[in-house]
Amino acid sequence: MPPPADIVKVAIEWPGAFPRLMEIDQVRSRRTRSLPHRWPFPSLPCTAQQLHERIQSSSMDAKLEALKDLASASRDITFAQEFINLDGISLLTQMVESGTERYQKLQKIMKPCFGDLLSFTLTAFVELMDHGIVSWDTFSVAFIKKIASYVNKSAMDTAVLQRSLAILESMVLNSQDLYQKVAQEITIGQLIPHLQGTDQDIQTYTIAVINALFLKAPEEKRQEMAHILAQKQLRSIILTNIIRSARPINDEMAHQLYVLQVLTFNLLEDRMMTKMDPQDQAQRDIIFELRRIAFDVECEPNNSGSIEKRKSMYTRDYKKLGFINHVNPAVDFTQIPPGMLALDNMLYLAKHHQDAYIRIVLENSSREDKHECPFGRSSIELTKMLCEILKVGELPSENCHDFHPMFFTHDRSFKEFFCICIQLLNKTWKEMRATSEDFNKVMQVVREQIMRALAAKPNSLDQFKSRLQNLSYTEILKIRQSERMNQEDFQSRPIQLQLWNTFQELREKIQPEIMELIKQQRLNRLCEGTCFRKISCRRRQDKFWYCRLSPNHKVLHYGDLEEHPQGEVPHDSLQDKLPVADIKAVVTGKDCPHMKEKGALKQKEVLELAFSILYESDEYLNFIAPDKHEYCVWTDGLNALLGKEMTSEFTKSDLDTLLSMEMKLRLLDLENIQIPEAPPPIPKEPSNYDFVYDN
Repeated sequence: MPPPADIVKVAIEWPGAFPRLMEIDQVRSRRTRSLPHRWPFPSLPCTAQQLHERIQSSSMDAKLEALKDLASASRDITFAQEFINLDGISLLTQMVESGTERYQKLQKIMKPCFGDLLSFTLTAFVELMDHGIVSWDTFSVAFIKKIASYVNKSAMDTAVLQRSLAILESMVLNSQDLYQKVAQEITIGQLIPHLQGTDQDIQTYTIAVINALFLKAPEEKRQEMAHILAQKQLRSIILTNIIRSARPINDEMAHQLYVLQVLTFNLLEDRMMTKMDPQDQAQRDIIFELRRIAFDVECEPNNSGSIEKRKSMYTRDYKKLGFINHVNPAVDFTQIPPGMLALDNMLYLAKHHQDAYIRIVLENSSREDKHECPFGRSSIELTKMLCEILKVGELPSENCHDFHPMFFTHDRSFKEFFCICIQLLNKTWKEMRATSEDFNKVMQVVREQIMRALAAKPNSLDQFKSRLQNLSYTEILKIRQSERMNQEDFQSRPIQLQLWNTFQELREKIQPEIMELIKQQRLNRLCEGTCFRKISCRRRQDKFWYCRLSPNHKVLHYGDLEEHPQGEVPHDSLQDKLPVADIKAVVTGKDCPHMKEKGALKQKEVLELAFSILYESDEYLNFIAPDKHEYCVWTDGLNALLGKEMTSEFTKSDLDTLLSMEMKLRLLDLENIQIPEAPPPIPKEPSNYDFVYDN
């Protein structure tokens, strides 16, 4: 695979000096590559062996100069490999654990020197580890405790603190065992003070450590950690000291805030994927509470009136509340997503924005049946839409900086977000004079209003609400018209709207057919099979294996090959089989077992092509796709076999292309334009080129 376009390799050699191959990152987006250095780029007339000896000098000045040179030289992978082969990592960790203790006595009189000594030691360590040659699992508890102590100290050299935070983050992200040890040494309370300073780099590294701890925490621990973060007022501290600070937010800080935002919203996934149990009385009591608040009724005693009368009264009220199932509205919340999260949002609105809740319910109760905006159904579909917009349940993207300041202004920002949007939905429904048949059209307009308001990055929920006030249905129509007029000149607005709506309805109608076509194509490709290269944790090896799906889509056949095959490999030559029914899950990227091995996470090009099939209790098949296209074909095909959605970028591209082609063909058919079965002939090449154009 070719190197990234942003990386330039330069060979540098000085007379009598150690030749070096430098990799220059023109973007410098990684934090471990952009750590601030206090020294100019030196010419290093020394080898790994010489530096290994020099850093053990008894002279403080000689040791300092050697560590400075080592920190710079370690960025070169060739030098790093040689130094590591000399057991250089162990030497550095020993210096951190115990070797610097004797210099700490001199801190009062030589504090700057001590700070630089430790800073260069940690910088060299970070640079060496960043090459992915040495596993993070090899480090002792004593080393972790020492690094953690630098973070926990109230007054510590800035450079040392930065590198210590970077090391802790890498430990947590690269090893589950080290996560446990780091979590025992570092508390949120010890990290919070670093956010209250004025150094944005320190703040960025601190949030990165919090995100890493959050991301690697077991499922049952994340809610507990979120509770601790709330107690420590992390959101308020970030809002005051970072978001509303006079300093502009750089890209790396924006990314870490985005990651924290995603991880916080992902705490809603459990409720989003929990179905309501219609037999659970506590859950049913929430629906009773919604009815009580809306209609100001007390719970009737069991002996008040006949059972039929009470059922009739409940059915009437549940219809006014806009539930689909008027008899047993609990059934409405068995759809996942959004599951119980929708009911949580409805109850929050009823209790914390009671006037708005009652107004929505009573307004629609007084309308004709066909014009009422069903509160229950709207709340469920809106909650699902908001989860899609905010990508609840998805892992954060590595290159995204799309955080929203307004979500850091409230402890229950998602519920407040819902409360604003449900009122918007009711308002838009009235503006469109919608009927029950227009429900999906209203939801499309509401999604557009929300997305356009979010794109403005409002600083608060109130600003978001104000932005929505300026995005009425009439304004949305004007924006749509203006955008379409830039693409195509429509003569009449009514005709334009009618054509657009017809076009959209036709796309929605034929989309399932196209998706089924794509699904069959993916499965057919799996039946043809693919040759995969075996990759060890050390280097590529010229060994292959082949995997293909049986024609009846019941069994995966696979086996090793001595060389790359020419064409398909027949089923009978593949000795191993895996029934599709035994497949438990398909995981990708960092979640793959073979990507958790030594050094695997540092190979970005490999990480993007990795996927695994999990079956039985602890068995798995590991794959490294030959290219991105094959990766998408296999992950899509396997998801289709398991009855899941195909979500790869190639599926989206194929869907758009095929939909566009099908729409054009149907429009041509409407105009009675005949499409020939065979393509037109290619014009013959002229026999005589001896001609001239006389101007």
